[in-house]
This record gives sequence, C-alpha cells and structure tokens, in this order.
Amino acid sequence: MKLLDSTDKKDTMRLKTRTIQEINTGSMADIAFLLLIFFLVSTTILQEKGLSLKLPPPPEDQTVAEIHDRNLFKIQINSNNQFLIEDAVRGDLKGLREEVKAFILNKSNDPNLSISPLKATISIKVNRGTHYKYFIEALDEVKEAYYEIYAERVGMSSHDYRQLDLSKSTHKLLYEKGKEGVPMNISIAQPD
Repeated sequence: MKLLDSTDKKDTMRLKTRTIQEINTGSMADIAFLLLIFFLVSTTILQEKGLSLKLPPPPEDQTVAEIHDRNLFKIQINSNNQFLIEDAVRGDLKGLREEVKAFILNKSNDPNLSISPLKATISIKVNRGTHYKYFIEALDEVKEAYYEIYAERVGMSSHDYRQLDLSKSTHKLLYEKGKEGVPMNISIAQPD
C-alpha cells in the first residue's frame, strides 16, 4: 500500500472541490406549470352578490313624471343614521313594512295615502355620510313590503314568491299575476 504524501492529498482534494454536481432543472418548469394549472382549476372563485337595481336611463332618455305629494312616501336617512319617515324621526325601521303596504294599497281610501297602487312611489333619500347598512335595511324593508303584497295576491308567502322559477310557465303566470297593477315604484334620490 502506498501512503499518500501531502501533495497527493492536495491534488485529490482539489479534484473533489472542482467537480460540482449540477441539478437538472429542465423538468422544474414543467412541474411548476402543472401545479399552476392544478390550482387554477381546483380553486373556486367566490362571486359576491350585489344589489340588483335597475339603473336610470341616460339623461337624454329620461322623462320627468309629475308625482303628487299624496302619492309619495318619503324615507330619509341622515348622516347620523337616523330615519325620517314621513316627517317623523325614528331610531329604527320597526313597522315600516306595514306602513308601506298600507300606503301602497290604501284599502280604506284614506286621503293621506296614495291614490292607487299604480301611482304610489316610495322615495328613499340618504345623506352622503349615511352608512350603506342603513340604506340597505330601508331598501330591503320596502322591497319586502312589495313582495308581501305580491305574494298575498297569489296566496303564498313572500319567501315562496321570491323563489318562483320564471323559466316555468306556471310560476311565471303566478309571478305576473302578483305584480299586476302594483308596480314596484322605488325612487332612490341622489344624496345631499
């Protein structure tokens, strides 16, 4: 056996330090691409629901309709989130739905309520400092009042009325019968 002298040891050590193993990265891009595709396909994207409102037509197509004060039910919300309903200050919307239904239908021919359901308009006006939550609460109460009217006219609950599948002809007939003669006239005024 031959013993290595110090120069031979240095030469072998140099050889070991000079030879660096390379990692083949050619397939790394393929793996990253496959992972990207997997995550894109398997991820569900949440679709937030917003308010379904019919926007007004462009300014040149708008017509100005005369609304008699008797046919206008006014709901205002100030920047302190207080409600002013028909000139009465309120802290909440308790009883609003029933008031709106009575205003629209006017079964007792009260001179302080609307002339007819066709002419009844509910006006919601907010201040620029009003929180959206309070506007949406008021809008929901008004819409629910209309849906309760529609549902009562066809003999069902408002929840069931809103769940009608309009692609079915029988459901569409019920839907149209409920809304007949009582348009959902909601005016959302520009904030101050």
